Order: sequence, then structure tokens, then C-alpha cells
Amino acid sequence: MADLCRSSTFFSDQNLCNADIIGSSEARARIEVAVLNFLKILNSPSPAISDLPLISRRWSNSRVNRGLLTEVSCIFLSHSFCTRSLMRPNAAKAFVRVWKVVEMCFQILVQEKRVTQRELFYKLLCSSPQYFTCQLQVNRTIQDVVALLRCSRYSLGIMASSRGAVTGRLLLQEPNQETVDCSACGSSGHAISGDMNLLERMVMKTDARYIIVVEKHAIFQRLAEDRVFNQIPSILITAKGYPDIATRFLLYRMSRAFPDLPILALVDWNPAGLAILCTFKFGSIGMGLEAYRYACNVKWLGLRGDDLQLIPEESLIPLKPRDLQIAKSLKSSEILEENYRNELEVMVQSGRRAEIEALYFRGYNFLGKYIAKKIVQANYV
Repeated sequence: MADLCRSSTFFSDQNLCNADIIGSSEARARIEVAVLNFLKILNSPSPAISDLPLISRRWSNSRVNRGLLTEVSCIFLSHSFCTRSLMRPNAAKAFVRVWKVVEMCFQILVQEKRVTQRELFYKLLCSSPQYFTCQLQVNRTIQDVVALLRCSRYSLGIMASSRGAVTGRLLLQEPNQETVDCSACGSSGHAISGDMNLLERMVMKTDARYIIVVEKHAIFQRLAEDRVFNQIPSILITAKGYPDIATRFLLYRMSRAFPDLPILALVDWNPAGLAILCTFKFGSIGMGLEAYRYACNVKWLGLRGDDLQLIPEESLIPLKPRDLQIAKSLKSSEILEENYRNELEVMVQSGRRAEIEALYFRGYNFLGKYIAKKIVQANYV
């Protein structure tokens, strides 16, 4: 799987951590080596198995690696370690969880199967209920295993669960399947597969001029029902909120297949909307060593601060504590461009947020006109 983000031609700092995409045989070999090293330490005269060194997934250990010959900038993690300790009562279970997930991944690879994180959770809940009681524990442990073995979750047989959908001027052809015309898939669009290997091998064709990332499924459905992609030759894609891996990967693939198409994001004017845009644009620390892999050069189309004049005062909603928490996190990171940071400051100072649906004040067919006008104003024509 080609990845420009890992090429020294495009990125200057090579002292950064990443997760390799490897075949199942190499993934099994890495697991076997990790287990043998563990047993070697265990059998030594002075066993020292108290700590398991893992790459730290904190903002303090993150770097924004800016491209030299590309506009894409990505979040990477540096070589700074955290530990899972067998000796501390509050961390011992997390230590054991790592090896439980490693064991399960090895079984999956041997059986040549793929499972979702949700399926893995139920398997672990049944086999090791004393260690796994919720999905979050499994999700975090998967990232620990990725950090331990330095390979992607997909290489370990863990398939992405996808919420995303795509519609518009896009033809998709899976291997040995008929071509799907995404413009003929109705207002809900074509569901994005969670099989990363299938997404990688998918053949795509388009005559679109834009790719539009839509934060909300309801807005996506409105645009699809109005067939905005015919008025504005475009592909519409949504993750129905915070982006899942499969949707991000399909967008990344489209950005590589159609490098001349601007990718434009339509999100709420609030810190959460900006955070969603930044996840598509830079990656996310929550993805650990895979943070950078699906980054794309996404432009912020709207809503923007200068769009508030289009919205009645009564439609502006007070910021919630969660909004302020997200804003604080964004401010503390290095990823925000100066104009994005300025918009965020205006949001926080105003204490209000605007949602895309507020534009319906001007009519249900106004969204298409709004997008067309913003494209012209931003000089993407």
C-alpha cells in the first residue's frame, strides 16, 4: 500500500514513529518475536517484566510533520515511551490486556479471518471477562498492541467498522463485482466498506470537480436528495460525525486517485466541527501510530464566521462545556493554521455556535446555493 507520508522525499523528519502495513505472515512473526522476548526475560536469572514500553499517545509526544513538496501536513508520534506496569495495581490489568489482545490477533491471523473491534470486544468479554468490561478498553488496548508491534491494526486482522457513506459523481468497482454508480444510490448514499483491503483495490472513476466532506448525515441526505452533485459537479462523503478509519481511508484514496480535485469540508461552526475537519486534514492522536496515514489536504469551506450574517440570532446556540474542552485541546496543539486559530478564538469569545441546519431559515434548497457561492468566493472554480 503506497504511502507518500512515509517517503523522505516528501517529509523531512524521519525520526518519527509509524505503524507499518504488513502481510499476515510478517505480523505473526512480529507477535512470535515479541512473545519470545517476553519469555526470555521471564526465564532470566533476574526477571524484569514489570514494565511494557509502549509509544506514548499524548499531545506532548506528537509532532506536526509538514510536507516539503506537498500541502499535506500530518500528526506523528515521536520516540517517547509510556509503560504498562505489571507491578502497579491500577495498571496491571492493562498490562495483561495487551497480551490477551496479542493472543487473539495471532489466532485471527492463523485462521485468516478479519474481525471488527466490536466483534473482538465480545470475543474478549466471553474469554477474559475479568480484564475486558467495555469497548473502550479494547480500543485502547488495540492501540497499545499497534505501538508494541509497530504494525497497523488492519495488519493484525482487525477490520474497521464503517459508518460512512458516499454519493455523487463517482463510479466504484470492487474486484469481480459490477460497477456502482454512487449518484444512483438514493439519499442515504453508498455505504463505505470497512474492509481496508477492498477499499485499497477498488477502482474509482469520476468527472467531478470537487470532493465535499459533510459532517452530518442529515445534511448529506439533504444534499443527496437535492442532487446538489449535479448542480456542483462533486462527490459527497460523510462519516456521520467524528470520522471513522474506513471513511478517512476512502477519502485518502480519492485524494490520491484524483489529486486535482479540491477537498472541501462543510462542518458546523463550533469547536467540534473544527476538530472533525482537523481529523480529516491532519490525523488524530487517538489513532496512535496510525495517526498520519489517512491525512488529506482538506479546505474549510463552511460554516465560517463570516456566514453568521446569514443566520438569525435566535439560531445561535450557547457553547457547551464539551465545546470549551475541545477548543482548549485544539488551542494547545500545533496543528491549527493561523486563520483556523482566529476562527476558534471568535467562537470562544462569542460563546456561541452555529449549526449548518440554521441555513434552512433561507429555505431547504439554500444549501446548494450556499456551497456554490462559497466555492466561488474561495476561488476553487
